[in-house]
Amino acid sequence: MVTPIAVVGPTASGKSALGIALAHKLDGEVVNVDSMQLYTGMDIGTAKLTMEEREGVVHHQLDVWDLTETASVARYQADAVADVEDIMRRGKTPILVGGSMLYVQSLVDDWQFPPTDPTVRARFEQRLAAIGIEALHAELALRDPAAAAIIEDNDPRRTVRALEVIELTGQPFQASQPPKDAPPRWGTRILGLRTTPEWLNPRIELRTALMFERGFVAEVEELVAHHGLIADSTAGRAIGYAQVLAAMAGELTWEEAQERTVTGTRRYVRRQRSWFNRDHRVQWLDASGDTTAQALEILGLE
Repeated sequence: MVTPIAVVGPTASGKSALGIALAHKLDGEVVNVDSMQLYTGMDIGTAKLTMEEREGVVHHQLDVWDLTETASVARYQADAVADVEDIMRRGKTPILVGGSMLYVQSLVDDWQFPPTDPTVRARFEQRLAAIGIEALHAELALRDPAAAAIIEDNDPRRTVRALEVIELTGQPFQASQPPKDAPPRWGTRILGLRTTPEWLNPRIELRTALMFERGFVAEVEELVAHHGLIADSTAGRAIGYAQVLAAMAGELTWEEAQERTVTGTRRYVRRQRSWFNRDHRVQWLDASGDTTAQALEILGLE
């Protein structure tokens, strides 16, 4: 029985490179678990590997959503589970790579999604329209601090959804999620890249600078002009894309857009660290060392 390997951890920690290395070692195929890399055309700003950088390794769940589509964890779960099980049927090793927290959990856990109620959701959407996302997110933080800690404070859709679930279940949003001490689906081995701010922050700054040097602004302009990217969408709220769109609208200078991309990434990294550190099934590697060697040792494949 083939056992999937998940590679998780914060942005810019080296997950993609380790995923490629493990795929070569284990005759594997990569399944993307980065929510923004699901979108077609969002390449530079999401650090999506180019075809050359994929080194011939087959990748799944890249470029599968149109920019105008709303993200859906439930849809991702169904599609990605099907990919993983097909890879396993063919005798290859699924390598699950990404740091989008809810997407990782939807894939490695048998998460049955909580109910929806259009009336309850509409009430919170009306509240959103009346007071704005920052105030609504603050209300979520009062009702469920753990949910507010993992949902971006500029994400209206997930904020509304969390409040809807809390209202319908009478429990915190996180209570609807499977416990992190349950056996992972398929017996997946979860490897995490542990970082320190001193090591990771310069990498975030360099990665952001290289994004802008390599044509990130032109990428966003193309997506706006020809592919329907708008600020008020899931794709348009992605870190980096939101800041470039704001600069294009004259709301930020270009220097501010780059600075806020860095600070937004750092803020997201703190959420990722908190989330993955709570999962005791994760086996940690030192991201600043030889992660391939460490991973193979943990997996007993030296």
